[in-house]
Amino acid sequence: MPANLTFDALKAAVASGEIDTVIACACDMQGRLQGKRFHAQHFIDSAFEETHCCNYLLATDMEMVTVPGYKSSSWARGYGDYVLKPDLSTLRRIPWLPASALVMCDVLDHHTHELVPHAPRTVLKRQIERATAMGFDVMMATELEFFLFEESYTQLFDAGYPLPTPMARYNVDYALMGTARDEKIMRDIRNHLYGAGIPVECSKGEAEAGQEEINARYSEALDTADMHALIKMGVKEIAQSHGASATFMAKYDHRKAGSSSHIHQSLWRDGKNAFYDPKAEYGMSEIMRHFLAGQLAFSRELSYFLAPYVNSYKRFCVGMFAPTKAVWSLDNRTAGYRICGEGSKSVRVECRIGGADLNPYLACAALLAAGLEGIEQMLDPGMPVSGDLYQAETAPEVARSLSEAAEALRDSVLLNRVMGADVIEHYYRAARWEMEEILRVVTDLERHRCFERA
Repeated sequence: MPANLTFDALKAAVASGEIDTVIACACDMQGRLQGKRFHAQHFIDSAFEETHCCNYLLATDMEMVTVPGYKSSSWARGYGDYVLKPDLSTLRRIPWLPASALVMCDVLDHHTHELVPHAPRTVLKRQIERATAMGFDVMMATELEFFLFEESYTQLFDAGYPLPTPMARYNVDYALMGTARDEKIMRDIRNHLYGAGIPVECSKGEAEAGQEEINARYSEALDTADMHALIKMGVKEIAQSHGASATFMAKYDHRKAGSSSHIHQSLWRDGKNAFYDPKAEYGMSEIMRHFLAGQLAFSRELSYFLAPYVNSYKRFCVGMFAPTKAVWSLDNRTAGYRICGEGSKSVRVECRIGGADLNPYLACAALLAAGLEGIEQMLDPGMPVSGDLYQAETAPEVARSLSEAAEALRDSVLLNRVMGADVIEHYYRAARWEMEEILRVVTDLERHRCFERA
């Protein structure tokens, strides 16, 4: 199900007054859509070719602070422009916003009009190109978990972000009665996203009070990442329209389960799943085994792209369905990598490590980079593991802190080679800044523990 608006159809909708606003946006380092709202007539007259943005959009933190230490964008370089180049194949209606359409943009260098290497959409495009050169089409899907709360974003911000009130008061995993009270929001989310050309399959309650999951059908990797970014924006904006709020934090409360973003992956060739071999054990072809082995071998090096914040690592705890071991298994939710569709044409690799706070372009690119390397090196994943992997003391662990993940990223020979040293340096700086900020700020926990007793 592609984006649902051609440029000619947009022109007709603008002429009839059906659409009066076009949002042109690009994904920033944090996975958020940033851009401009155009008067629709101006967009179809000229802005459909290109527009501009400050290059600090790919060099700021979550709070839009102009972070020092980036080569690409700085005060010394004057914070110049990037070009936003609309990808007209991504034009779509946005049903939850009045008379609006949206288009994804690629980020280009202002002077050369070449793709900016560290722009998230570019990073994924480069790995897709690598797969294409090997004869593969890349198919992916992401599952997204999030929490719905009764308070609005404004209420929570003004109150200093106290613990919010979940829509549900108890675990609503698969509970139809328990999630019925959320339907006024979740029904809008499903229908509005579907109306935006996103093939939503279903939503369900997840394994915590107020937690929801939404799933969209698999697609080509770039389309999947585009949809993922738009789903997150849509969920927040639709919740906001109901006076409520949603969060995709990996862990909003240490006593609660975290929110994940599982990523399903397969390579296709000539319209067929290249991961499937009906004669092979578990239906896993040699290509699939090598691909999986690459992700296992380089799992620690790509950790940053699956868990990009200090908070991300608080999700990895025993007994709450977030994996702590970088191993593979068949239908086992305690493993970092799970084989789904065993023995069938839909056999695929599910990476369960990433949280809902990941950047979809970067996460998909990193997983693809590692998988393709596994194919090129003909790596072997070994035998699947089974049982309670939380208790598997000898199994390799996922990275347990942002510091650990950042150093593995910086030192990765693979990622420096296939993504580019400047790209890796850019995201290493982002990781370092995140840690510097967390270390700098005094937290409520520190005051609670130390104010009287230190």
